[in-house]
Amino acid sequence: MRQEKYDATGLRNLLEITRQRLLRMHYEARAGHLGGNLSCLDAMMLLHHAVMKEEDLFLLSKGHSAGALYVTLWSKELLSDKDLGSFAKDGSVLAGHPSGKGIPGLLFSTGSLGHGPSLAAGLALANRHRGTNRRVYCMCSDGEWQEGSCWEALIFAVHNRLDNLTILIDINGLQAFGTTEAVASMSDLGSKIAAFGASVSTVDGHDLEAMYDAMYSNVSQKPSFVLLRTTKGKGVYFENQIESHYLPLTEEQYKAACSGDVGR
Repeated sequence: MRQEKYDATGLRNLLEITRQRLLRMHYEARAGHLGGNLSCLDAMMLLHHAVMKEEDLFLLSKGHSAGALYVTLWSKELLSDKDLGSFAKDGSVLAGHPSGKGIPGLLFSTGSLGHGPSLAAGLALANRHRGTNRRVYCMCSDGEWQEGSCWEALIFAVHNRLDNLTILIDINGLQAFGTTEAVASMSDLGSKIAAFGASVSTVDGHDLEAMYDAMYSNVSQKPSFVLLRTTKGKGVYFENQIESHYLPLTEEQYKAACSGDVGR
């Protein structure tokens, strides 16, 4: 069932505050993987603040974007500033990939790519058998869909008509060793997924309104896929560059990113 319309202005303002907190958290931790966090943060915030109901479940399959999950939980007051200050440090609950205990709502340790869709499909089927109204959401990367396990999960989800499952794919076009096209050609991923019998929408992953509408566009008895066209490292000096997969920010780059002057 569609939620009441959210406060778009309020969410955009909160999103900017949360983006700034993500930048500071990664800068202070000297942590990489910032690019994939910035490409999925908009969708992560929309899900948690405007789409998901309290009983719904979320899995972050692209575990290297743990920072986006942590600051989203912080924006909901489920994690504290002190918690974020321990990110990626020895003994912290907030590891570079989400794992272990102490992270609100964390169902599985993730980061070994390709596992999320299968786990999400299993949860969706289990909740159908239990007769719940829970919906299961899973956030993947585009490079992750070079994994065979993702396609097995798709076959399973379609076969079981898991209409309580939404899988989001962050299509930022870059992965560890280059572009997704150069590593393993996966152009027009949407048509390939649709050919299996799933419902597919493709939207701008930085457009809150478009994503919100896409979340509720599936009215058939099919699993729903929302493909997010995004920019890796959006708003920082290495926007849409492979460096955003690895490199931390220098002090100069951090200040430029916070001010919106990325200096490209």
